[in-house]
Formats: sequence, C-alpha cells, structure tokens
Amino acid sequence: MKYALLIGDGMADEPIAELGGKTPLEYAKTPNMDTIASSGGDLGLFKSVPDGFPPGSDVANMSILGYDPAEYYSGRAPLEAASIGVKLSSEDVAFRCNMVSIGGSADAEVMADYSAGHISTEEGTALIEALNKHLSSDEIRFYPGKSYRHLMVWKGGKDKLVTIPPHDASDKEIKEYLPKGEGAEVILSLMAKSRDIFKGHPVNAERAKSGKKTADSIWLWGQGKAPKMPTMKEKYGLDGAIISAVDLMNGLGIYAGLEVIKVPGITGYLDTDYAAKVQYALKALETKDFVCVHVEAPDEAGHQGNLKDKIQAIEDFDAKVVGPVMQGLKRYFEHKVMVVTDHPTPVALKTHTAAPVPYAMYSWPPSERRALAFNEKDAKKTGLLKRAPGELMTLLFRA
Repeated sequence: MKYALLIGDGMADEPIAELGGKTPLEYAKTPNMDTIASSGGDLGLFKSVPDGFPPGSDVANMSILGYDPAEYYSGRAPLEAASIGVKLSSEDVAFRCNMVSIGGSADAEVMADYSAGHISTEEGTALIEALNKHLSSDEIRFYPGKSYRHLMVWKGGKDKLVTIPPHDASDKEIKEYLPKGEGAEVILSLMAKSRDIFKGHPVNAERAKSGKKTADSIWLWGQGKAPKMPTMKEKYGLDGAIISAVDLMNGLGIYAGLEVIKVPGITGYLDTDYAAKVQYALKALETKDFVCVHVEAPDEAGHQGNLKDKIQAIEDFDAKVVGPVMQGLKRYFEHKVMVVTDHPTPVALKTHTAAPVPYAMYSWPPSERRALAFNEKDAKKTGLLKRAPGELMTLLFRA
C-alpha cells in the first residue's frame, strides 16, 4: 500500500461577496479534489488547531501529522532551525526572523508587508550577513533561511515572552503587536538596531530604485526550544518523505523522522515548480510507504489579501499536484490519497483562523460516487468532524 498526503496550506476561507457568497475553494475549478471528495471515501472537517493554541501552520500541521500540540509543541522557530541545519542546545531559544516593510508615520507605524515584498533569498542572506556583522555575540546569532524567513538563536534566552506573527499585524499599527514580557527588551533592541543596519544597505537601495518594497526591520517571533518527538516510523510503522518549500514543514519532517527531499525550483509561491514536486514525490514512493507534499502558495496569497492569486493557487494545486499524483499512483493498485488544508487564511483578514478545515480521502479502486465537492460547505454537510490530533493519520493508514 502506498500513501500520499497532499496539503494545500491556507486554502480554506470564508464566503466572499465578490464570489457570490462562495469561498475560494467553492469558486475555484478543482476537478481532482472534487473527485476525491465524491469518491465514496471520507469527506469531512478536521479541527487542526486544538483549543487554547494559536492558529499557526506549526500547530495545524503538527496535528495533521498526528502529533498532539499539547504534548509536543514548543514553538515554530525550533522546527525551522532543524530544517536549515542549526542544532539547538538545551539552553538555546530559536526565534523566527522575518524581514518586514514598515509604513505609516513615525507616530503610527504600520505593518506594510510581513515579507518585505517577498524579498529574494539572495537579498535576505546579504541582510542577515550584515546583522551578524553588527549584532552577533556569544549569545545572539542570525542564520539565513529562504526569502523573508530567517532565524535568530539566543543562547540562554527567554522563551516565555509573548510574540505575535507579523502577518497578524498586516495593515495595522505595530505598537500593539510588539513583543511583551520577560526578555522583550532584548528582542525589541535587536529589532530597533536592525532598522539602522538595513536603512543604508545596498540591497534596500537597489530595491527602492526598482520600485520594490524594502526590508525596513526584522520581526522576531515564534520562539521556542528544541522539541522531543517520536518518529512516524515509531508511531505508524511506515517509512516516509516530505516535500515542501518552507523550513517549518521540513523541520517538522526532520523531527518526525521523514526524509526531507530537496526539490530544485520550488519557491513557496505561485512561481514554484509544481511538476518537479510531483516528480520527486512519485520517485520517493518507489522506496517509501508514504509521502507528504506541502504547497504554500494559497496561504501566501491569503496573507497578501489577494483573492485572484488565491484562486489561482488553489487551481494550480489541484491541476498540477493533486491530479498528477493521483494519476501517478495508479501504478500501485493499492493506494490512498488524502487532501487537506491546514487552517483557513481568509483573504479579508490576511491571517489565520482556527476554524475546522475540509479533508477528503480517496482509495483505489474508488467506491460509489456522490454529489459532493472539496470545499468547506460540502465537508460540513457530511457531519463528520474529527477533533483529535492524529485522527487523520489513523484514517489514512488504517487497513
């Protein structure tokens, strides 16, 4: 038996007047996900964000993969540290380090862009090098990641302060979203000093000249220490692999004992190489029992508040990932495909919510057909609501 888990990050949404009261999932053309939903397998809703947890991709995807956040969650940044090869000691606290654009006035600064205009990895790396030149010490060190997503490690740091993701502050005054609590003064000082370093940097001068958004500051959040988790092999007895453009998912895969497959040309946005993702996923299944393919683009479009891009991202996921994976798996008579979104990222809000998300499972050969599609409304019609982390993996892997 071969298993494929396909995650369209942030696909779920809310009804939008511009779409005639439909959600982007209802409106988009998704014949392949609709085939899964109508195949007679499971279709329902999954509460990916347990009560009391923030609706982040870290918590939601941990739940999808069968790890209870109440037991294993220690923060987002430690997962990303694992992905970029940063080993954390027991006294290290890792922080996600976004590069952001700040607008508004001196008295009312606004989060103009949580991604600094989706700054390139090369530009971001140059800025990280400048931060290390001026701010690194025995306690503080910065590490380059991808695009706007980077890492800071604070040796002997505080991990209980309150930090808020910059995408939660989109188009809002930032003063209400700044870090608070024990250790916040260190984080705020680093953020303030980064502004002076970035202000005159050649990367920003060139971006401004080209009419692009500049990286005006770092934003530190998602802190935590290294978690301890059993592998999926230990939990389910299966060997698996993961394919994603984002460090969070790859780090989660490392802690879950999955092979992290590096695919050239994947970006986490609309320009990603979908065909390469599918090619590498099907190749992995020649030797693995299970593969997880994660696509970030719908979530990024939601954070940007870009409805057109979100619909395109959903349709691309369906046509360029779900369909080809289903076709490729037909070489194995016994196989299962599950499609799910980790959390809603409503374009109207530009951030995540904790509402239950649709999931659907397809096994070959399919059973009876039914008039249901893959969207929030039809998933709710079935009356199936799975609440416990691990229920989806139990459903996918059960005999």
